[in-house]
Amino acid sequence: MTYNMINGNRLFHTDEGPAADREGETLLLVHGATCDSHDWSAQIGAFSARHRVIAPDLRGHGRSSGLTGGQRPRDFAADLAELLDGVDAGPVVVVGHSLGALVASVLAVEHPSLVRAVVAVDPAYGFEAEFAPQLAAAFRVPDPVGTAAAVLGGLENTAEAGPEAEALRIQHRRRVLAMDPMTVRDVFHGLFDEAATPLTVRPGVEAYLSRRTCPVLSLSAADSLKAKGIDGDWEEALTRHPHSASVVLEGVGHWLFQERPAEFNALVLGWIDGLPPA
Repeated sequence: MTYNMINGNRLFHTDEGPAADREGETLLLVHGATCDSHDWSAQIGAFSARHRVIAPDLRGHGRSSGLTGGQRPRDFAADLAELLDGVDAGPVVVVGHSLGALVASVLAVEHPSLVRAVVAVDPAYGFEAEFAPQLAAAFRVPDPVGTAAAVLGGLENTAEAGPEAEALRIQHRRRVLAMDPMTVRDVFHGLFDEAATPLTVRPGVEAYLSRRTCPVLSLSAADSLKAKGIDGDWEEALTRHPHSASVVLEGVGHWLFQERPAEFNALVLGWIDGLPPA
């Protein structure tokens, strides 16, 4: 476990797996909004058996402080770029979920020398234009935490029954409730207010994502794509590298990597194994 002072905040991360001079890629796991690196508990063991795995808590999330600076995707990406330089890592395969997938894409566009490939898991981009201002307005309330709990609760796979599925849903809700309200507000405004739309909303985001030159694997829940009004072909058309691919999973919610860890891990590790030489 390590804490680093980065851009005025104390950031937590773990660094596991083979040493940097061993064979294998270095993976950077980036969680979503109001989440933390615990989200990757079902991945870290499988991934670190073959690869170096760095799993941070973004500023203002989990064990990382958020006392200075903003809560926008570029702020998070700048922190991660400094972290990677500080731990002598890069280029890395960035595996990002939701907001983390957007942060991974910002890293790939604006810090390309640090990024070997991107795995975008149910990413927080590709929304219809009218959706963003409605959601941004929903967070201009005295209780942004309650709004976040409701919004994220709507992304759960409620069709999945049993104690494990229910425990995941409870874990997600309790974590949101523990967040600082102003951090929650700023994180979601950073995704959906007017300044954020070039990174999240169609058609403008298409131009931005097309600037990723590295391989991109997109893994999405079918229901998430349906809600956005797109399909798996949308992102595949924006990723020009020949090793890029798009996979759509049916019957899963937003945290698909937690619902089906064995399937997810096999898909990601198999795709990474096939990456062309750097």
